[in-house]
Amino acid sequence: MSTGTNSAEIRITDVIAHPLTQTLPRPTVTSWGTYTEVSIVLVEVRTDAGITGVGEALARFSPKAYVELIDTLLKPRLVGGNPTDIQAHWRTMRRALSGRAGGMLFEAIAGVDIALWDILGKVAGLPVHRLLGGMGRTEVPVYAASVNWGSEEFMNRELDAYLEKGFPRIKVKIANPVNDACRRIASLRKRAGDDIELCVDANWAYTLEEAVEVGRALSDNAYFWFEEPLRPEDEAGYEELHRRCATPLAAGESNYTLDQAMRLVANRTLSYIQPDVARSGGISETRRMAEFAAAHDVQYAPHIGMSGIICETASVHLAAAMPNIRAMECETDSSPFKTALTGAAPGADRQKNGMLPVPTGPGLGIEIDWDAVARLRA
Repeated sequence: MSTGTNSAEIRITDVIAHPLTQTLPRPTVTSWGTYTEVSIVLVEVRTDAGITGVGEALARFSPKAYVELIDTLLKPRLVGGNPTDIQAHWRTMRRALSGRAGGMLFEAIAGVDIALWDILGKVAGLPVHRLLGGMGRTEVPVYAASVNWGSEEFMNRELDAYLEKGFPRIKVKIANPVNDACRRIASLRKRAGDDIELCVDANWAYTLEEAVEVGRALSDNAYFWFEEPLRPEDEAGYEELHRRCATPLAAGESNYTLDQAMRLVANRTLSYIQPDVARSGGISETRRMAEFAAAHDVQYAPHIGMSGIICETASVHLAAAMPNIRAMECETDSSPFKTALTGAAPGADRQKNGMLPVPTGPGLGIEIDWDAVARLRA
């Protein structure tokens, strides 16, 4: 149902960045370390039509620095403009700093871009996934994230919890030493059985030769992808690993723009591309990555990580609209970023048998609890 707003006349009146910080309900343990606290920035874009859009920037640490960047660099370039001119705003924001694309600027752009798409949907009276073209989906496939790295007993308990929730797809965090990782890979497969799809995320833990060894264990135990085994800059390493590893490779959460994903997608080194909408320039640039991947028969698997309900919801819209969706990450912690910011339950509580409903309301289809925002402000 349309709002009746004349999109040609609407103007941006304010851009407000809210730095939010939370203590995680349970620590996240990866090859990088143990995380007990994490942040995001919620971006609020207001208009003279009384329509407000919300977005999220992946700002895990030092969120106030993102606020300063948005206030001083992006907001002056946006106020007074038409919020539905999303491509023009994206290009203007990208030119706020010269140099190669990436870093805090692009995560900040992502938060603004998501908010602009939310506004566009509310103006049009349509959910974002329909504005993106739509595939007629009412639900999207998701996988549980993640079995944290630890002792075999600890990882078994984590796996059992996801199996009890009915997830048919589960991601496992692995790290060094390699021998321990290979043993966990085998024991978790045996515990899960053959009908559960398992994948792993290494968070750049390995050298090339270590990754080759881990890849053998993954292939022997029928894991469906090997995520970020090497540092993202090592594109030649990924190409060599692809030649020596039978398990399909997944990466892309560290890419900010399409050009950074292009090489490994175009030559099919990656079987799965995993941009994070709250990092990769928002809905606009993430869509470009997913569509480029589709043109090269590479599947799209949205990354979410330790993010909030806005990132999760924007990812569902993209997953619903892209033709090459494989499965979307579904973080299962009871984070306030997912449980408190809206009245809706997080995806982990709404999924059934690994399928998550697609929002039907205009824009992102969520309403923010601004009292919760005030409580979580950094």
